[in-house]
Amino acid sequence: MNTPVLYGPIGRAVRKVTPFLETDALGVYVAALSMWSAAIGGTVKVSSRGNARPVLLWSALVAGTGRGKGTALRAALQILDRSLGRFVATHTTSGITSGAALVNALFERQEATEETEQGRDVRALVVEEEWTEVLKRVKRDPSFTTKLRAAWDGATLRNTTKEGPQEVRDPAMVLHSHITPSDWARYVGESEAAGGSYNRILPFLLGSVPMLDDDRISLPTVDGRELSDAYAWATARPRVITLSDDARPLWRIIRRYARILGETLPESQAVFIERTAEQTLRTAACLAASECSEIITDRMLSAAFSLVRRSVQDAVRITKGATAPKVKRQPPSLADKVRARIELHGGRATSSQVLPYVGATAHDVRALPGITVTVERNGKSGRPATVFTLSENSSRHSEPQPASAERDQNRGHHSHDVESRPASAERHENRATVVQIDAYRPALTPAPAPAPIRKRPAPVADGNPFRALL
Repeated sequence: MNTPVLYGPIGRAVRKVTPFLETDALGVYVAALSMWSAAIGGTVKVSSRGNARPVLLWSALVAGTGRGKGTALRAALQILDRSLGRFVATHTTSGITSGAALVNALFERQEATEETEQGRDVRALVVEEEWTEVLKRVKRDPSFTTKLRAAWDGATLRNTTKEGPQEVRDPAMVLHSHITPSDWARYVGESEAAGGSYNRILPFLLGSVPMLDDDRISLPTVDGRELSDAYAWATARPRVITLSDDARPLWRIIRRYARILGETLPESQAVFIERTAEQTLRTAACLAASECSEIITDRMLSAAFSLVRRSVQDAVRITKGATAPKVKRQPPSLADKVRARIELHGGRATSSQVLPYVGATAHDVRALPGITVTVERNGKSGRPATVFTLSENSSRHSEPQPASAERDQNRGHHSHDVESRPASAERHENRATVVQIDAYRPALTPAPAPAPIRKRPAPVADGNPFRALL
């Protein structure tokens, strides 16, 4: 698994506080970078080939419940809170569940700051710690994903209300969200990603960390003067960050990496990584701004690529789990169900113990091979009872079967002559079996020798030099 480089003053701050946290350092770093991009997004842009774009970084921390997503967010807030002044307190929102609400939130901020000394301000940090609840609601509004794409691109947003039209130029909105892997697979659809709505978000799977021996220790104080100076530099006037000449060779490699990998992966996975190069450039610009630089060096670009490449790997891992085909179990036959009921009752069962549970009549059961049907009378005046037993040629099925490991071992030894066995033998082997509790007691005979381990054949090269990076 690729380990991202924690670069610059933000990376140094993350490394300082991580030993005192029960969360992955990657989550703290990603949350801090998203906050930083939102703070400088109103004045800083990045340019390549003469086209200036926003430096907005949208991210998603993907992990199970209790795996430190909230802890990472709060640690990132402590790192940046003093350095960014009152930005986080005054520009953070959540619960945007429609395209109209998104435009309205930015428009109201634009109206409130239009006549201020600092001027118009449309920066916004949208933090969704329960992103699943938002995704459930936005499916009802087809305009939401359209507005989402426009906000990431920095394009003009428009909305029509009863009071009149709303228009927001150069929006600077950043989305940071938390979600579980299962909910990502369920609610972040492939069709929306193919349209570009959710492949603008960088997903990161958080790893587990050991529990702290003493959780009473507070986080150390982070010296935020370096980031304070960088924030003042970035917001003093509009700035456009560009690539240096020494970073151009790596930039060409990154663009080829994104294109070749996208053509190699299945479409259901490729749609989530289509903006790998653009995300790398935006991340590198944020790192450059944190060092008061309008030039992206080779080191900055390499550090940004290590982070985005990790997101690519995580996106593939998430979508592999989401698109893996489910194995459908073959339903048991009537004969298998009847035998299982008879074995459950010790090899002899009455019609009332069998028929209601198998969904068949006594006539159907009589026609099954290997089943003996007798009528027994309880005393001279008792009511006759129909009794089902296993005939002698199928009595071996009532014996306890070997444990699953031994069964798999025996199956491996005899897999070469499966085709030569009769169909009845294969059917008997696959039927449902009731295992007696004695089968789990230790046997007096020595265990059979383990099957030899077969070496896996070496993978065939697929001709893609970037495949090894996943």
